[in-house]
Amino acid sequence: MDSRKVILLLGALFVAAITAFMARTLIMGSSAPSAAAMPGQPPVAIDGPKVLVATRALPVGTIIDPTSVKFQPWPKELVEGAYFQEGAQFDMKNVLGTVVRNAVTAGQPITQGALVKPGDRGFLAAALGAGMRAVTVPVSTQSSVAGFVFPGDRIDLLLTQAVPGGGDGPPLKAAETIMRNLRVLATDQRTNQEKDEQGNTVVRTFSTVTIEATPKIAEQIAVAQTLGSLSLSLRSIADNAAELEQAIASGDVKVPEGTDPKAEKAMLTQLAAAPQTGNSTYAVGADVSRFQRRTVPGKSEQPAMGGGVPAMPAMGGAPAPAYPGAAVRVSSGPVVRIARGNTVTEVPVGGKN
Repeated sequence: MDSRKVILLLGALFVAAITAFMARTLIMGSSAPSAAAMPGQPPVAIDGPKVLVATRALPVGTIIDPTSVKFQPWPKELVEGAYFQEGAQFDMKNVLGTVVRNAVTAGQPITQGALVKPGDRGFLAAALGAGMRAVTVPVSTQSSVAGFVFPGDRIDLLLTQAVPGGGDGPPLKAAETIMRNLRVLATDQRTNQEKDEQGNTVVRTFSTVTIEATPKIAEQIAVAQTLGSLSLSLRSIADNAAELEQAIASGDVKVPEGTDPKAEKAMLTQLAAAPQTGNSTYAVGADVSRFQRRTVPGKSEQPAMGGGVPAMPAMGGAPAPAYPGAAVRVSSGPVVRIARGNTVTEVPVGGKN
């Protein structure tokens, strides 16, 4: 082969190789340019008015308080007439104390149709959670924490009663926490916290309190009102989280594994806000004073015939202690006292004194 043709062939192959390499580099090796923010430059300002938005997720039934909403700039072309806009015509008092009728996500503008004002038709029904009921309980100044309970707070419900039993002694005095973590919906006819001209909360006494409860708890509260007097016990904000952690640790609440963290958080929040019954604590008169009873007075039956002498009552009017099935000989006569539960029977056995 002619040497000139060989040189031309090798040159063509070399040029083709370089061209292919450059094309591959342009297609695969080059990266798309990325826009990087210049350090020290402020963010782009939003050209629009400030509208009222939710600071957190507001489910249906949430009572609006100062921590639930804030004003935030919003693009002018996206502002709708139903939004609350900051200005001289807006008064925050018209929003505080209202109830969320439609769920609002965090950062979303709040519309006028999403809120129900106190006094409007369906206000209390909107304040109730799904499956809940509103129950009104009569209280006094002493039993209502002197008026320091406001709508939106969570309380425990205490029942104080006197249990007479079957004997002649004084009744057993007892107080018991029967319900826990109940949400207050209204005090008398007020469903929001009143403010004075300086913005301070106005404390007023009230005679009734309306609380949120499940249908079963509503039935129990109706019965409890016939047993004795009811009192309110204001709960701390940190109690819900502490009791929930204790329930999870004890196994009372089962947290599913491998679920979405957001769904798990929502489930735990719902459990923490649910009213609770059972595992109630109580105190009796003897826990406060040594001169009070610890048990209900027992029933004593005197026989028609016999030489027995009735037993002397113990301190505080309580009968002498007796144990089921025990037989005690009375020194004043041939009589045997037999106790079966709360029933005491004296049986003459005869013989000499």
